[in-house]
Amino acid sequence: MNQGKVWLVGAGPSDAELLTVKAKRVLEQAEVVVYDRLVGDSILLMMPESAEKIDAGKRSGNHTMPQEEMNCLLLKKAQEGKRVVRLKGGDPFLFGRGGEELTLLAEHGIPFEVVPGVTSAIAVAAYNGIPITHRDFASSVHIITGHKKKDEPLELDFDTLAKLEGTLVFLMGVSALEDICGGLMGAGKAKETPAALLSRGTTSRQDRVVSTLEKLADDVKAHPLMTPAIIVIGEVCALSGEFAWYEKLPLFGRKIIVTRPKERMASMAARLRSLGAEVLELPTIAIAPCSAETLPERGAVLENLDCYQYLVFTSPSGVDCFFALLRDNHLDIRRFSNGKIAVIGAGTAAQLQKYGLLADLMPETYDAAHLGRCIGADCKDGDRILIPRARAGSQELVEEITKQKKVTIADLPIYDTIEKENPVLELPNLTKEDATVVFTSASTVRGFAKMTSGADYSHLQAVCIGVQTKAAAENAGFSNVIVAKEATVKAIVSAIEEQQ
Repeated sequence: MNQGKVWLVGAGPSDAELLTVKAKRVLEQAEVVVYDRLVGDSILLMMPESAEKIDAGKRSGNHTMPQEEMNCLLLKKAQEGKRVVRLKGGDPFLFGRGGEELTLLAEHGIPFEVVPGVTSAIAVAAYNGIPITHRDFASSVHIITGHKKKDEPLELDFDTLAKLEGTLVFLMGVSALEDICGGLMGAGKAKETPAALLSRGTTSRQDRVVSTLEKLADDVKAHPLMTPAIIVIGEVCALSGEFAWYEKLPLFGRKIIVTRPKERMASMAARLRSLGAEVLELPTIAIAPCSAETLPERGAVLENLDCYQYLVFTSPSGVDCFFALLRDNHLDIRRFSNGKIAVIGAGTAAQLQKYGLLADLMPETYDAAHLGRCIGADCKDGDRILIPRARAGSQELVEEITKQKKVTIADLPIYDTIEKENPVLELPNLTKEDATVVFTSASTVRGFAKMTSGADYSHLQAVCIGVQTKAAAENAGFSNVIVAKEATVKAIVSAIEEQQ
């Protein structure tokens, strides 16, 4: 058996875009992922579907796996010859017990790598407009663990800490907030020193209390914040009001779940994140090209492309699957040289352009019925029309064409949409928070409903493409449903922005 290997990977504070390029590459190649619950949901969703996923817990007050058991688990999986990723929030060597987890591996000669992560001590402060160093206020920063065992005193050298002129950052110290503030003042730290508690930084639930060393604990009682949170003490905290930037982004505070197939996620997710939203990429369906064995007539249809006057695409996935078929059968699109190409909407037209082709026909309203009317008005009796699309495609398209003209239609299924099983997250719990779910087809709604069976959708808003998708969302139990004006990423984003 080949020797396995362990990668100790820092996942950063939560924002998926703060995951390093190397961390993403390593994670995508993992066969086993052992993860902490402090890792952001958007990053957990990046774990490969094929990987074995083991929840190690490690959230404050909920350590589901003892450290010794964790160390042995990593060793065992590596000895099985697996590529193992130990995925940890923040940076694995900053109070992450990373050194302890590597000791046993080193003793047994297991190869390993460490992939540093962006620490919350810096990132969360930055997302709250607090530079932890500033030439006018602090030339050093000191990161301290504020963790204490239950019913035991906090063991910190407050005399030394109080004399430091730099910024103090306490991690895992929320439960000891009063002890920390009181200990520093008791050791001589000025009670007027600016201080802040920063909660759930880099997420849609980011919040903060900025106060003074004397008043911070009382102010947090008046305005309770959720963990995880960090404590920052120093003159730089006073800059948060001036330098705060994250909450000024248009979609700050919005958690948005995108349910498109994985290969269609990128542009929408990137646009929403650029506007400040926390985006969870949760594909609820997958595109599965039909095999040649299930459709023996497909080859004959492709061989005779020159017999058709119209080639019709109803989705970007249909475009990709069609050209993959041509490639796999060693055929050239130039066989279809004298006809017209019709597409259902702008997204499909854009995908077609990637193959060097422009659409001849596109309806003003992007749905099957309007596409059928558009083609029916343009074609003539006797024309042959090829529609390569999903097996479960809407029959409205064919019906609207044949209402107008006597034509021959080859409705060729070239892919299936498969409802997916959720790989990691406990989605019924996820739906308890306010969030927006983006649905681009009725099948994405059905997939989401399957993943979250039994969940209460009263906290969720659905943003849908088209009336059919809207009807599916309402049938699934969504009461707050918005329909984008067009079936485009731009229109979906605009619909979300209008709800701010």
